[in-house]
Amino acid sequence: MPKFAKCLLIGSTEANSGKSATVLGLSSQLQAKGIDIAYGKPLGSYYDGQAEALEADVQFVTQMLNLPANRLLPTLLHLNEASVQKRLSGEDLTNYNQGAIEYLQNSGDLVLLEGPGTLEEGNLFDLSLMQVAQAVDAAVLLVARYKSVLSIEPLLSAKQRLGDRLIGVLLNDIPSQELETVNSSLRPFLEQQQIPVLGMLPKNALLRSVSVAELVNQLQAEILCRSDRTDLMVESLAIGAMNVNSALKYFRKRRNMAVVTGGDRVEIQLAALESSTQCLILTGQLPPPAFILNKAEELEIPILSVDLDTLSTVEIIDRTFGQVRLHEPIKVDCIRQLMQAHFDTDRLLTQLGLSPAVALP
Repeated sequence: MPKFAKCLLIGSTEANSGKSATVLGLSSQLQAKGIDIAYGKPLGSYYDGQAEALEADVQFVTQMLNLPANRLLPTLLHLNEASVQKRLSGEDLTNYNQGAIEYLQNSGDLVLLEGPGTLEEGNLFDLSLMQVAQAVDAAVLLVARYKSVLSIEPLLSAKQRLGDRLIGVLLNDIPSQELETVNSSLRPFLEQQQIPVLGMLPKNALLRSVSVAELVNQLQAEILCRSDRTDLMVESLAIGAMNVNSALKYFRKRRNMAVVTGGDRVEIQLAALESSTQCLILTGQLPPPAFILNKAEELEIPILSVDLDTLSTVEIIDRTFGQVRLHEPIKVDCIRQLMQAHFDTDRLLTQLGLSPAVALP
């Protein structure tokens, strides 16, 4: 007889809430307690068209988890226009629920399933959060990015839809100045509504940062110097469109920034290089003078050139920050530390009816 594992489905009410980060941080805590875990993401997005490829997040998470092959569960479906059209036309009649059920056979103590971006996504294929939860009898942990006290509304709605399957929420990305308010008012109210608050993670600039390499990729930029330092992490964006005195004051208030300015604004470029700049992004395809390149080489600051105007460049960078992903090991270390400090793993295990196999020192 196959052994069936318990299942925890990690979902969210909106995309880019931190589900992958939660999987990585939580798995580290569970493994430290001797829990034998497996990981899978039934519904994949961002499919790149290659039949053998997993989506980038899943690929990175599986690498970081370092689980044996029999603890890594295949993605059942990649959600894109082609897969939707097949379903609508009747070409795809697959029972994806059955595939999800098979996840639980001989998969250790606990299967961590990463859910879709919203409560509705995947409904057409019976792979929405609630449909998967019912199919595999999973408990649900919701990850919610905190924006304001209004963030409570979707959580209350989710409770109405998920019922007793919702065993807890993780409030993510809370500004430090609002932590006390969240802890003293939002948290007790949620607990009164039978929505356990298992964790509250403070906002962290590193987790919201993007690598210079990711900006190069998104902007299709040419690297003019220091291509060896595209691992630098960018935490903020600054636009060098003012006079140099204003720019210096502006730049000094920011840290680990990417500065976007025209290729002809040499004085702004120099001011940026003398500030906390991780990369300089030049628009207009005008090459900087040799002394700027030399100074950037010396300071180990990459300079990028883009074939875009400033507005288009800024829009792409803003979008990149809005969809920031985990793909750097330094972020994994950060989320593991945050989860260890701010997430109640013991309470989660109690909710799941599991006991630690080993005690933490």
